[in-house]
Amino acid sequence: MSGKNILLLGYGEMGHAMEHLLSPTHEIAIWDPYYPGELAKIELEQTATEADFIIFCTPTAALFELAQRLSPQLSSDCICLSMAKSLDASGRTAPVTLQQGLENRVDYAMLYGPMISEEIMIDRPGFAVLAGSSEACLEKTKTLFQGTCLKLKIHNDLHGTAWCVTLKNVYALLFGMADELNLGVNMRGFLAVETLAEMAAIMQYKNGLPETPYTLAGLGDLITTATSEDSHHHQLGRSLARNERDDISGEGINTLSIIRQFKLLKKNISRFFV
Repeated sequence: MSGKNILLLGYGEMGHAMEHLLSPTHEIAIWDPYYPGELAKIELEQTATEADFIIFCTPTAALFELAQRLSPQLSSDCICLSMAKSLDASGRTAPVTLQQGLENRVDYAMLYGPMISEEIMIDRPGFAVLAGSSEACLEKTKTLFQGTCLKLKIHNDLHGTAWCVTLKNVYALLFGMADELNLGVNMRGFLAVETLAEMAAIMQYKNGLPETPYTLAGLGDLITTATSEDSHHHQLGRSLARNERDDISGEGINTLSIIRQFKLLKKNISRFFV
């Protein structure tokens, strides 16, 4: 694939990682009004009209507004990508939020899996499931990352993968709590089995494919996030076990709140969420 015009929305850790992966072979423009450092000034809507790919390195909460704002400006062959792993304030997963914001005017895809940004920045391998709105979109996106340290595997379960990565941020809290309480590695094994079984039950309830919990977006991302000391949600779990509640925030905390608010799961499916 020849060099493409890529617009990065958000310049946090994942925005830096995407720039690191793609800037050697593609033209990158970056927009982040909250970034404390210096960025080249761009006119967002005008830059979007010229973009072959737009990569949303933002939380789920920002997806709908940004997608709706940019949708009228996008060329028909532009592809939008996101790695957001939470529910928005209305209880929508990231791909649903992106789909509705874009109003089906362009293709979109999600990247989910073991892809910790700190490791990508030092060229360690990352792995992700690629799920999207069309086969052509998936093939083009996979080609975009060829030659990088991020290895992609196409999986035909867009909404199932989104639920898996959303759930794993909550499960990671459990692993962090267990580690802080020194419950041992046997407990880790137990939690891995129990959380994966619950994820599979929820997947069936949400009409996802039965194999999705065992993909990079499910088991792969769960193990990475739940056992890494660098994981924000693992550290949140440790804080909760220490009864430190003053600065408890994150996608997993938000997911718990939204699931309970909208009663998105039944009691006989999940012991932890309801």
